[in-house]
Amino acid sequence: MSVVGTLMSRNLRLFFRDRLGVFFSLLSALILFLLYTLFLGSSQIDNLQESFPGVSRGEVKSFVDTWMFAGIVGITSITTGLGAMNVFVEDSSSGRFRDFLVSPIRRETLIVGYLLSAAVVALIMTTVVLIISLAYLFFVDGVSFDAGQIATVYGFLALSCLAFAALSAFVVSMVRSAGAYSALSTIVGTILGFLAGAYIPVGALPEGVRTVISALPFMQAFLPVRQEMTADSLQAMTGGEPEAVSDLESLFGITAAVGDWAVSNTYVVFILAAMTVVFTLLAAVQIRRRIS
Repeated sequence: MSVVGTLMSRNLRLFFRDRLGVFFSLLSALILFLLYTLFLGSSQIDNLQESFPGVSRGEVKSFVDTWMFAGIVGITSITTGLGAMNVFVEDSSSGRFRDFLVSPIRRETLIVGYLLSAAVVALIMTTVVLIISLAYLFFVDGVSFDAGQIATVYGFLALSCLAFAALSAFVVSMVRSAGAYSALSTIVGTILGFLAGAYIPVGALPEGVRTVISALPFMQAFLPVRQEMTADSLQAMTGGEPEAVSDLESLFGITAAVGDWAVSNTYVVFILAAMTVVFTLLAAVQIRRRIS
């Protein structure tokens, strides 16, 4: 276990030493923040205020901001695990695997070191972004959350970090060069906001596109986080009117359905847990082949 810890420490140091790599792992979240701060946020607030003329602009802004930051922390839990696998790509392309192979380190230990370090990086970065998000919402919008809400949000984010770190490890294990990895990171960072329904409210998309996005784990992983973070601001904005709450939850991807089937939080836990197990095993097999 001490060897695994040493490998993890080494991988974490290499990742955080590369400041540009750390920045790019957060690029999707930063893009989302800038889009809503500079452009989309004001438009969303204006549209909602037309629908709820008796509600103050501050209450509408609180809802839009909580929805936005739920997307930011959710995206962070996905992209940072992918960013952490840059260490694996560099080790592979530089030929360091040959050094590992002649050392007394077991291949299984090496594999666990890469997988766990990716998950730990995702969890650390997501924790930091969550703290910043909660601080922004408190000081700018006056929105606060109780301990139970924060614990629920963090629990789902932690599970998301594990699941998508495993998925990232599996995908990156098939990448052979730093150039291919950079291209992959760029593509993922570009389309993730759309696949997760973060850039544009999913309810504003055509029905067929909305159904496809709702069926993807990227969107589903965000649901419990959005539900907890927008719960109070949504109730305040709508006055708790059930029909208005239901319509806005559907429009902003706070709830999701595939056909007549509603995606439940229980299912989200199941799919994220299944992803963690399945892609960890697949990634381990693939990485073992690469370092053999």
